[in-house]
Amino acid sequence: MDKKTEQKKVFLDIVQQLRQLIKIEKIQAGEKLPSERVLSERLGVGRSSVREALRSLELLGLIETRHGEGMFLASTQKHQLVEILSMFILEGEKSKKDVELTRQIHEKEAIRVISCTETLRPLPVWGSFFVKLEIESTINCRDVLREIIITSGNRLSLKVWFQLAVYTGDRLNRNSTEEEKLIIQTMLKSMQLGYEKEALKAYEQWMNAEQGI
Repeated sequence: MDKKTEQKKVFLDIVQQLRQLIKIEKIQAGEKLPSERVLSERLGVGRSSVREALRSLELLGLIETRHGEGMFLASTQKHQLVEILSMFILEGEKSKKDVELTRQIHEKEAIRVISCTETLRPLPVWGSFFVKLEIESTINCRDVLREIIITSGNRLSLKVWFQLAVYTGDRLNRNSTEEEKLIIQTMLKSMQLGYEKEALKAYEQWMNAEQGI
């Protein structure tokens, strides 16, 4: 097992143990969670690993940090949402494809929203990405997709997307290839012009190229 795979496994194990701890100790919404130090000791892992897992759970809305007070279990509605997502994501290898497809659903909807919204199409960020590809011939794939999700304005979708992106790992957080350059530029330009179908078609081509299809 390489280092990155091992780190991901540690992360998933910690999240799973935290979920079990909340369930076993019957911690209710609004109640305080053990400190990072206590969790580190009880789970038998480093504090930095615990902190990273807690940040992800906070991003999803499962926990919330109150300055000077500590960490608390978030509202029941948020808890139920994250329970569903976490149980699905943590099922194992067989879920990887479904996680990828779910992430793409959010990305395609964001592209559609931007292409159909006059105030979002002319934002400078799309032109800057286009120019970066022209000058450097490559761009970080995760940066482009993250900006698309953020710009679409759906905060819940953004929270879900961030978590799904974690499980995609290096396949997403990498520089684009020469083969992908024109495809990404076509997608960006189509979004700017409001050509929804063309933008989505280019996105599909990009995902197929990324997967080597």
